[in-house]
Amino acid sequence: MGFALGSKAIARGYRLAAYDTIGSTSSEAMERGRAGDAGRLWVVATEQTAGHGRRGRPWQTPGGNLAASLLLSLPKGSAQAATLGFAAGLAVTEAISVGCEDSLRLKWPNDVLIDGAKVAGILLEAVTLATGRSIVVIGIGVNVRHAPEGVPYPATSLAACGSHATPGSLFEALSDSWVEQEVLWDHGRGFSAIRDRWLGSAAGLGAPIAVKMGESVFRGTFETIDSDGRLVVRSGDGSATTISAGEVHFGAAGTAAL
Repeated sequence: MGFALGSKAIARGYRLAAYDTIGSTSSEAMERGRAGDAGRLWVVATEQTAGHGRRGRPWQTPGGNLAASLLLSLPKGSAQAATLGFAAGLAVTEAISVGCEDSLRLKWPNDVLIDGAKVAGILLEAVTLATGRSIVVIGIGVNVRHAPEGVPYPATSLAACGSHATPGSLFEALSDSWVEQEVLWDHGRGFSAIRDRWLGSAAGLGAPIAVKMGESVFRGTFETIDSDGRLVVRSGDGSATTISAGEVHFGAAGTAAL
């Protein structure tokens, strides 16, 4: 299996539950949180049989890739949980060292791209318990050795970019890079700094964009993300629209009919 926490993660009190094969690391983490686990727990595996992404879409994790989910517990009244995905995106990009860092970009809200192709996805799931405490699971899937086939978007793997990373070596780096972003995030108080870093690696910034929201498509120019992590799109008439959720398309797909 070969999974281990990095030294920074150990020092910060993180724990690890590792599997060769599991249905879903995020489902396992959520079940543990509902059962009273206090969090700061990584659940990791090299193969998932029932992984899921946004909107319940399947996320393929064949053997040789990495599925990692982080269980966190937030105090009552926490309002910045949604911004954790941006911190996680930065942690993933810092953990990936493949000799093509200049090609790494972050796609709103929670994808990591190499040369425009998806190499990692991030999914946040949150539940408020009867006590008022919130549990958040940050699910991270990385195509280490294999890229999925038959998906409606370009996909790649670290191996295709020349990386010799293994799921174990990548996870150890990720567990440590997360610590740096967690400290910077500071329960949401440091999101401004996270936002600045994220925008520095944002895909499509200043370019045409199309955002599909249900049956509707909104087009404009990707201007920025706001202080809550929402997408800000500038339309042709100069007005700005703030978008909380949607499926983003850049380039030709941003101007063509979807």
